[in-house]
Amino acid sequence: MSPDRSVTLTGVRVEADGPEGVVVLLDGVDLTLTAPRVAVIGENGSGKSTLARAIAGLADVVAGEVTVHGVDAVRDVKALRRTVGFVFANPAAQMVMPTVREDVELTVKSLRDDAGHRLTQDDVAARVAAALQEHRLTALADRACLSLSSGQAQRLAMCSVLTAGPSLVIADEPTSLLDGRHRRIVADRLLAADPSAPDGFQLLLVTHDLELARACDEAVWIHGGRVERTGPAEDVVEAYERFLDHAVAAELR
Repeated sequence: MSPDRSVTLTGVRVEADGPEGVVVLLDGVDLTLTAPRVAVIGENGSGKSTLARAIAGLADVVAGEVTVHGVDAVRDVKALRRTVGFVFANPAAQMVMPTVREDVELTVKSLRDDAGHRLTQDDVAARVAAALQEHRLTALADRACLSLSSGQAQRLAMCSVLTAGPSLVIADEPTSLLDGRHRRIVADRLLAADPSAPDGFQLLLVTHDLELARACDEAVWIHGGRVERTGPAEDVVEAYERFLDHAVAAELR
């Protein structure tokens, strides 16, 4: 039997305390995501990032069920950590070690071999070298993390996340702070997502970049904490663009 590579949300509700009481961030969300690459689009404050965090076990789900690749994301957080990798908009939030090499090494040391044993020093060194090379970070290996440009830092964050081998990668506005060249590098690496490949992963991409959203297989449009529309990425993006056109026209009247 092939492994479950779907993400399912049923009646999911997420709340937060606001200055005037409880604020509903997600309201009865029902979703099933099976495509290799799924974009999440919507206006600021619509609930996009909250949806991503709920799937990653980082939001307080007060009602409903979230299942990620067969893992109960609400009750089995430990298993979820092995399943989901999260790439934030600001990579500085993910860098915890002094140098690039040490940051990647921290991830590799948490891995186990096929027998469930810790990796040997030689295996750790080999995997770190391979990860640095794959993400074009070899020349930066001994650089201080805090000295990296935004683009270099995001590549490091992605390197650490992907080296852990998650089956689902959630990227929340991963290109928003990057220049054109690094935006292309980061986007191309994420859009290479293929859950069926060895060490492959499913991608959930939260983005305001509608061209990037179009490059995904499917899209989810979130509006007011609810799912407005899902389906093929091109169709959902076109519907969202029409909504934006009408909204802008109404404001200019």
